[in-house]
Amino acid sequence: MITIAIANQKGGVGKTTTAINIATAMAATGWKTLLIDLDPQGNASTGLGIPSAARENTSYDLLLDQATLAECAQETEIPGLDIVPATQDLSGAEVELVSVEDRTARLTKALSAQARGSFAGYDACFIDCPPSLGLLTLNALCAADTLMVPLQCEFFALEGLSQLLQTVERVQQGFNSDLGIVGVVLTMFDRRNRLTDQVADDVRDCLGNLVFENVIPRNVRLSEAPSHGMPALVYDHNCPGSRAYIGLARELIGRLPEKRKAA
Repeated sequence: MITIAIANQKGGVGKTTTAINIATAMAATGWKTLLIDLDPQGNASTGLGIPSAARENTSYDLLLDQATLAECAQETEIPGLDIVPATQDLSGAEVELVSVEDRTARLTKALSAQARGSFAGYDACFIDCPPSLGLLTLNALCAADTLMVPLQCEFFALEGLSQLLQTVERVQQGFNSDLGIVGVVLTMFDRRNRLTDQVADDVRDCLGNLVFENVIPRNVRLSEAPSHGMPALVYDHNCPGSRAYIGLARELIGRLPEKRKAA
């Protein structure tokens, strides 16, 4: 299983939309996929049609060692895609984990326990992180093999990206030396806006091939889909946003190590 954290401490950049739709696209290509909702807002869970009343064992229970991954993972209506849902209880986990000795390795421990057990494994695991660089995001970065960064095409997003890259460097030095960055996804791309092109050019000049070729456009259907409890790829598979995520999934698979693809 390859574990990919989807993180950016800036809010509103399309992390959850990317997590839902890239996980759906990967499942559609035949990868058995798990999405871990690590955001207390629980938007990824809502966006995949998991009502609050149905979230019995959540990522909070997983982090606090109160339930195993097998007990927390729920099937979604998307074939091949399971989710570990989140509730607002997760916001208390940051406080509760402060006094725990291995507080940054809780998610790593939970995922490695799953790998050792008899529970049916996954080919890919995506972690939807909260818009912060707190303990929840740190747990995700420590557990992940690689990082995907959604980046909104606005000036302030560039400043946030530099902070995130510094955090990744610290995690590599202190917690997870194997953590890499699989790529940066340009989201909310509006070709009618000159600033969008300028920011995109700046990011590509700075990060080069690390930036995915496929960009995610501003698209009403992407915004509408969560209110219906389904990914955009199911809500309207032919809209520009859905086609962009299908292209992104294809590009992501091409960037994964061959041994992971073979698995």
